[in-house]
Amino acid sequence: VRRSAERMEVQVLTVGPVQENSYLLRSGPDSKSALLIDPGDEAPRILEAIEALGVELEAILLTHTHFDHIGAVAPIARVTGAPVYCPELEGHVLADIMTYVPYEGIGPFESWEAEEFVGGGERLELAGFEIEVFFTPGHSPGHVTYAFCDPDDVDGGYVIASGDVLFQGSVGRTDLPGSDHAELMRSLATLADSFADETTVLPGHMGITTIGHERATNPFMQDLPSAS
Repeated sequence: VRRSAERMEVQVLTVGPVQENSYLLRSGPDSKSALLIDPGDEAPRILEAIEALGVELEAILLTHTHFDHIGAVAPIARVTGAPVYCPELEGHVLADIMTYVPYEGIGPFESWEAEEFVGGGERLELAGFEIEVFFTPGHSPGHVTYAFCDPDDVDGGYVIASGDVLFQGSVGRTDLPGSDHAELMRSLATLADSFADETTVLPGHMGITTIGHERATNPFMQDLPSAS
């Protein structure tokens, strides 16, 4: 499968002290609705980008709830009215952010009660996208990956938001509370088994890549365990 690059629009907003990638997606240049993935910080800048596109934010999707991915959720959700989709195992973190920030001088961030929860296996229809949710724990206990399919793409192409599971040339940390390296390796295997080489990967940090490039060059993608 491959994505239809001509239709889908992806705007990357790299924000905050640890350079987290927030993504603003719409299904085509004429779409009046959009999705926001992992708004980690700099809420005013993200809101300006939404306004500049002239779109209504239909939902905020979270891959996981580490502070660098959720710091701007509350102000953006309040201004836009967009519902927040949060991993079901991590909703308590979003609802009490500062308790889980491990470093002094970060924040303060405002907590938020998620409107919707996902755990993997869901199929969502939002902003002109068909979205499949994959459970990809390891970096965090409830981490999910979102796979966006353009319904107008007859080839059924995907773009995946991998959060902090898969990066360009690397993977997310597994030395954090609730992380598990073996689980992360199984999650990588899930992505490798589920998506073709042409699949575009939108990672939580560093540059946009593809499954094929990571399969060929990422040392963590070699000799993966069974996804099951």
